[in-house]
Amino acid sequence: MTLLRNIAFFAVFYGLSVPIVLFVPLSALFGQGALVSYSRFWVLFHRWCTRWLLGIRRRFEGPRPTGQVFFAAKHQSIYETFDLMVELGSPAIIMRREFERIPIWGWAAKRYGVITIDRSASAGALRGMLRQAKLALGQGRSVLLFPEGTRVKVGEQPPLKSGFAGLYKMLALPVVPVASNSGELWPKKGLKRAGTITFRFGDPIPPGLPRDEIEARVHAAINVLDRER
Repeated sequence: MTLLRNIAFFAVFYGLSVPIVLFVPLSALFGQGALVSYSRFWVLFHRWCTRWLLGIRRRFEGPRPTGQVFFAAKHQSIYETFDLMVELGSPAIIMRREFERIPIWGWAAKRYGVITIDRSASAGALRGMLRQAKLALGQGRSVLLFPEGTRVKVGEQPPLKSGFAGLYKMLALPVVPVASNSGELWPKKGLKRAGTITFRFGDPIPPGLPRDEIEARVHAAINVLDRER
């Protein structure tokens, strides 16, 4: 059954995503708002496919933040890059610059408002990222970062990348950690399994804390579900 579910998901989601992505430039002609709405449609389609083809449900725990915040989320699978886009109200997502090179998708992501980051985390890279983030904030959007830098396996808890602390200082926003256990059902390699993915919102952490403290608190909060396994 698991294999059949994966085959069905691959055929339906990726098969129909090709024409959806090809029509992105057309939606972009009507402005960023139209592109955001179009992206939301794609994410909701992804939700439908994961729920009814893969048998994956989602559960959200913890207090929902209000106003503009800096989300720092655990990253174990591609699932949260889709699902959090809708659940968090279309935030500006910070991604590696390499994604810009993906044909059509990279162009659309920039129009959507994705913030790209250079892995070097140099002062110049951070300033460029801050300019993009401030533009998103000026549009009333929150900012979402996966501070460990890449997808990790279940149980892995690497230190936060240095760019997180720099952005935290410059944005001066409350940080809301988001823990998840998506990798238990959606591994980096292998078949996806049916079940429930949990997202847990941590209490907002105020701006202005010392680097060691903010990194320790966020690291602990986004990994809390790993420690409960």
